[in-house]
Amino acid sequence: MDNRPVRVLLVDDDEDDYILTRDWFSEMEGANFELEWVSSYETAVDAIALHQHDVYLLDYRLGDRTGLELLHEAIANGCKAPIILLTGQGDHDVDVEAMKAGAADYLDKSQIGVPLLERSIRYAIERKRAEQKIGEQAALLDVTTDAILVRDLEHKILFWNKGAERLYGWKTGEAIGKNANELLYKEISPELQAALKTIFEEGEWQGELHQVAKDGKEIIVESRWTLVCNELKQPKSILTVNTDITEKKQLESQFLRAQRLESIGTLASGIAHDLNNVLAPILMSAQLLELQLQDEYSHRLLPLIIDNAKRGANLVKQVLSFARGVEGKFSMLQVEPLVSEIKQIVQQTFPKYIDIDINIAKHLDMVRGDATQLHQVLMNLCVNARDAMPNGGTLTISATNLLIDENYTRRNLDARIGSYVVITIADTGTGMPPEILDRIFEPFFTTKEIGKGTGLGLSTVLGIIKSHGGFVKVDSELGKGTQFKIFLPTAGKSKMQQMEDVELPLGHGEVILVVDDEAAIRDVTKTSLETYNYKAMTASDGIEAVTLYAEHRQEISVVLADMMMPFMDGLTTIRTLQKIEPQVKIVAVSGLVSEDKLSQVRHAGVKTFLSKPYTTQELLTTLHEVLQAK
Repeated sequence: MDNRPVRVLLVDDDEDDYILTRDWFSEMEGANFELEWVSSYETAVDAIALHQHDVYLLDYRLGDRTGLELLHEAIANGCKAPIILLTGQGDHDVDVEAMKAGAADYLDKSQIGVPLLERSIRYAIERKRAEQKIGEQAALLDVTTDAILVRDLEHKILFWNKGAERLYGWKTGEAIGKNANELLYKEISPELQAALKTIFEEGEWQGELHQVAKDGKEIIVESRWTLVCNELKQPKSILTVNTDITEKKQLESQFLRAQRLESIGTLASGIAHDLNNVLAPILMSAQLLELQLQDEYSHRLLPLIIDNAKRGANLVKQVLSFARGVEGKFSMLQVEPLVSEIKQIVQQTFPKYIDIDINIAKHLDMVRGDATQLHQVLMNLCVNARDAMPNGGTLTISATNLLIDENYTRRNLDARIGSYVVITIADTGTGMPPEILDRIFEPFFTTKEIGKGTGLGLSTVLGIIKSHGGFVKVDSELGKGTQFKIFLPTAGKSKMQQMEDVELPLGHGEVILVVDDEAAIRDVTKTSLETYNYKAMTASDGIEAVTLYAEHRQEISVVLADMMMPFMDGLTTIRTLQKIEPQVKIVAVSGLVSEDKLSQVRHAGVKTFLSKPYTTQELLTTLHEVLQAK
């Protein structure tokens, strides 16, 4: 700290009061103060605007104006130095109003003396420095990506940084004063109860918690709690630092599932090998006996033994196809004829109450694979889709080219950068709950009745696609249907050459409004758009999207609207936007949406649909087409 004098400006229209104050300052032993004086309101405004003083003393009565008015004007003009109001005896209401307005202190002129005046000035300076330091620290806390909050012992939120705003969606003004347990949790879980018990017993706690954001999205955080105490070492509040690990946990789940399937595959491979050794002599012996024994009884039993041995051998073959992939005759294949053949079979054999919808993109790339095995994969998935729609529905088979980029691979462990053909089999049937979805690729796991399924169909599908260098993605929602996506790498040039040869259409500064309740998707899409010369606004739900569009309708060129969002779904958002601007250009986006919902979107006038997960190429190409369309 420097040794320059503390510059104090006195604003008082009474010269006698100035002389008295000057004498007080001269009596302050060892005090390094420098007093200046102005006598009018207007002169004071000019002096304060120069920001050259460390403290201001304002008399309440300044001719036909007041010191309170000057206080308001000084703060409005950016005065950061502490201001002390000097009032007459009995002006308590004025004192209270001054403190509310931002005064550092107030002094009763009838009570002022040297000690009180010096103490008040020093207190005001130290308080201002403390406030500035706290402000600087708060600014640093706002820079961090972690959510930082402080709550009292009744869990009322006292502090809420920018990281908390970004993670939970609640603005600081909305969160302050709210009960943290009610704001951040759907229910008080055993983990939360244990954390609350530990923090008071040990003073700190660390662990994972499941929380909920403003939009209803469930998130997982790595949480660190510290009990804050006062100078008497009595508990005062709880400091919490939360790191969003939702995406990390999802990737861990994918990795653990892959490890589990690999372990099951290793076990199944060993069992299958031994079963083959058991079945082979049974089958061969039965076939030899069939040639040697001519009696009627043997002719009735031996075919039964042979058929069941063959059936067992076929099951073993399916287990091995899951465990170590399937060896086949690979060649260059066109996907269109393969899908057309499947279409013909399902149209001829499936019940008439199931509608078949085929959507094959033009100029599909070729893949390298075994046509018989891929035919088996598609038929297996179509049969499963049929069985999931006992009361009718729509089976959709589609195929398109897809260029997978780095953004996509970050969220999908099995994906690799490069060009793929994606074949989608979707139904509008019963769907699957998460606990079933997590196990569908395990051998012998089935939800079908005894005798109606071996539980090897999907494990065989996974084994075949992996042997082709591809991967499988599944989305399902109970009561709304299931969607299988088969990713097959295209044949030809190397993946990196394919990436380099693609010319992505650039934007020309157009503003795109991205509406999605997934923060990761909003951030990645915004980054991709800005990288390719677009500007982006983001909204976390339909209500926020409508508000933003109403304010910036002249700037926004296209709206990317997710179809499945809380509060206001995509279809309602689209219709609301069209009421504001009938000519608004909209791209409907979804990872899994029913055919009836798609039909409603088309009926609403939206011609363009972008399927999640989309790549940068798909995003930019779709926007280019929409912007070029009349």
